[in-house]
Amino acid sequence: MASDNISRIKIGVAGLGRAFTLMLPTFLQDPRIQLVAATDPIAAARAQFEKDFQAITVDSMEALCALPDVEVIYIATPHQYHAAHVQMAAQHGKHCWVEKPMAISLEECTRMMDACQQAGVQLMVGHSHSFNAPVLRARKLIASGQLGQVRMITALNYTDFLYRPRRPEELNTALGGGVIHSQAAHQIDVVRLLGGGKVRSVQACTGQWDATRPTEGAYSALLQFENMAFATVTYNGYGHFDSDVWMDHVGEIGQPKPANESAQRYGQARRRLEATHNTEAESSLKAARNYGGPLYAPAAITSSAYQHFGPVVVSCDKGDIRLTPLGMWVYGPDKEYFEALPEPAYPRKEVIDELFQNLRGSGALTHSGAWSRASTEVCLGILQAATHQQAVLMHHQVGVQDGH
Repeated sequence: MASDNISRIKIGVAGLGRAFTLMLPTFLQDPRIQLVAATDPIAAARAQFEKDFQAITVDSMEALCALPDVEVIYIATPHQYHAAHVQMAAQHGKHCWVEKPMAISLEECTRMMDACQQAGVQLMVGHSHSFNAPVLRARKLIASGQLGQVRMITALNYTDFLYRPRRPEELNTALGGGVIHSQAAHQIDVVRLLGGGKVRSVQACTGQWDATRPTEGAYSALLQFENMAFATVTYNGYGHFDSDVWMDHVGEIGQPKPANESAQRYGQARRRLEATHNTEAESSLKAARNYGGPLYAPAAITSSAYQHFGPVVVSCDKGDIRLTPLGMWVYGPDKEYFEALPEPAYPRKEVIDELFQNLRGSGALTHSGAWSRASTEVCLGILQAATHQQAVLMHHQVGVQDGH
């Protein structure tokens, strides 16, 4: 934690939308950081920020970058702006923390990395669910060698992602929309961290099954790692089934989803969407539910469970590991046991752990630009492999920084 002789990290926020809202419980509770400024095109969001943080807002990214008190800029703008905004922040000497996906092309990722390297500033990408404590604990067990080599990883997730309110660009793959850019970015990060990082090749199929949602809504992919492990990753954003029932009825952001309320929740996203009738009304509904909007409801400040991205099972030479929102099941050669993790102090503390250790300590970034470019390469490989129906080789992969 921050102390009298270790200063808090002063953060400026670019973009007060959904990603920022999901980080809000962390921002409100972590004593190691201080939000000092923000920019967003929506006046109501800026007003809410000023109220919540007693901090200033400005009307442009340029103005935010020019503020001398800002040390780090948290870039949570739409995907297609990440590259330009990271370059701008780096040119002003600001450390960059950019939301996933890092960018929507490898060329953009490389430009972001080059800009930060030339400016002598750090580049961290996240939140992704590979920051989650159960994932990090499983990685530590794997790195210990107790269960031998990783041989196979299975990850899947069924949600109604595609039927939640979306802006038009969120349904346009070329602008970073669809489940490959938005959701595979989580899942690929998780399996790469558990599998050692270096993917050799990708084979995949994708689904576009609803003409009113003109982007990829589902995928299945087979990843072959350089160490000869392999992973199967499946995501269905058209789901009627909710795979959170396999995660102890805990939702993605760590909140309970009681089984006795499932009938009330069932089909809720589709019903809301049907009531909007057109693109403008859908965008308005999303804006209304975002930070500062008339339907805005703050995320839960505390949680008794960790966040997750659906069921994940790691098969090793001497046993298997199954992740849960409370810890992990280990199925060893002689016995099975559950390793419970301490209850989270607050959501996504692990993200600030990595940022703080890098900027105030000597810790290397796990979720660096190079790491996240490699995950982006795999995501783009899924699209390419599905289009051409052949395996795609990877060329920009990096291994895990095993401090975990």
